[in-house]
Amino acid sequence: MAYLIGIDVGSSSVKASVLDAETGVCAGTAFAPKEEQRINSPQAGFAEQDPQMWYDNARIAVREAMTAARISGDAIKGIGISYQMHGLVCVDKDQKVLRPSIIWCDSRAVSYGQAAFDAIGSEKCLSHLLNSPGNFTAMKLAWIKENEPELFAKIHKIMLPGDWLAMKLTGEAQTTPSGLSEGIFWDFKQDQVCDFLLEHAGFSSDLISDVVPTFSVQATLTKAAADDFGLSAGTPVSYRAGDQPNNALSLNVLNPGEIAATAGTSGVVYGVTDQVRYDPQSRVNTFAHVNHTPDAARLGILLCINGTGCFNSWVKRTLGISSYEEMNALAESAPVGAEGLSALPFGNGAERVLCNKNLGASFSGLDFNRHTSAHICRALQEGIVFSFQYGIEIMKPLGLEISKIRAGKANMFLSELFCKTLSSISGAGIDLYETDGSLGAARGAGYGAGVYKSLPEAFASLKQVKSIAPETGPYAEAYAAWKTALEQKLS
Repeated sequence: MAYLIGIDVGSSSVKASVLDAETGVCAGTAFAPKEEQRINSPQAGFAEQDPQMWYDNARIAVREAMTAARISGDAIKGIGISYQMHGLVCVDKDQKVLRPSIIWCDSRAVSYGQAAFDAIGSEKCLSHLLNSPGNFTAMKLAWIKENEPELFAKIHKIMLPGDWLAMKLTGEAQTTPSGLSEGIFWDFKQDQVCDFLLEHAGFSSDLISDVVPTFSVQATLTKAAADDFGLSAGTPVSYRAGDQPNNALSLNVLNPGEIAATAGTSGVVYGVTDQVRYDPQSRVNTFAHVNHTPDAARLGILLCINGTGCFNSWVKRTLGISSYEEMNALAESAPVGAEGLSALPFGNGAERVLCNKNLGASFSGLDFNRHTSAHICRALQEGIVFSFQYGIEIMKPLGLEISKIRAGKANMFLSELFCKTLSSISGAGIDLYETDGSLGAARGAGYGAGVYKSLPEAFASLKQVKSIAPETGPYAEAYAAWKTALEQKLS
């Protein structure tokens, strides 16, 4: 029997799942560490992680998943990697990490992105890159070039977190067009690494790793890595993608008009289009989807709210609530609109949807005589949903018609209230599936390794477990009050 393994490198943990390729059933899964991975913040707005921590936790998770599946390493026919997007890892000529990774929620490069946008010109950036350089990977490298010049001079290759893990497994420094587009290195008009961006920033093209197809036998496991992970040398790494394109893949969201959503550490709405469009203010971003080709455009329009899950867990801890189930029940006991209490969930760094402003999280309309912990829990969930809707309204002019949202039955989508509110305010039905990023990466690896002959075959066994339809209620009034609170905060 053939099995596949997917590794999902998040900022909180690393998860690994073993998939039975024939049945599509998860044979074993595990994550590490059991507590959250450490994010270091040496200065306000900085967020860094040690890449070695990802490797160590991936090794633990893979070994535990293999033990749960009760299979040997030679049964694995492909390895897929999903990873936290927009991070930067720098290595020297010996493939040694030169500094901690600057990860997705780090805000230090905002001014560098704005300066590049102004210098290159908005029309050129948006028509070629489909985005402002913003706070993405390329500008994080620009920060290093200016602030750590001696270290910059030692850089042999730059890579995204998943590219680095793949290099540790195979010894090969590689990346993909989808990955380069998320770092704002990809020129969609020329279908290549963007020369004018490299020239503007003073980066040598030699810093870019070899470009390989997203689905392909990219490289194979070294003996050292195989011994570490309990796998077999020569096993192919046959898929890699950033976490949000991969989440869409996990939900079989591959074609124009299909929408994926997630609400974990961050909250994301990701829609696929075949229209090459962009938001003039770069409040939502357009990247190459996993199945994008020059001949058949498949672009992912991404709305990201950085602080959704962080806000949820902060409220849980601060109120001393024992479980998320209790929290959801409390929220259900308060009325729609939380009797005038609004929550703005923007407390985890600069938010692209707010033009890279670092607004902070806040509650508006708090009344000490009326509002209880139930109102706070309700306002929190509604505030996260309303931030999604705020972004969806920006996405619609880019060619997305949202009638159905697919999501994994996990994280905040376990809350009936959250699903009901999102469906009702957006007018879209929500279909929930039992899948996650690690299982999606395993299916992607199966297609890349040739175990599956097509993506439809890879997802033939994916099963829907629940459907939520929009309902009537005072959701529009609550959303209008929330937007007023946001506009006051922005003014």
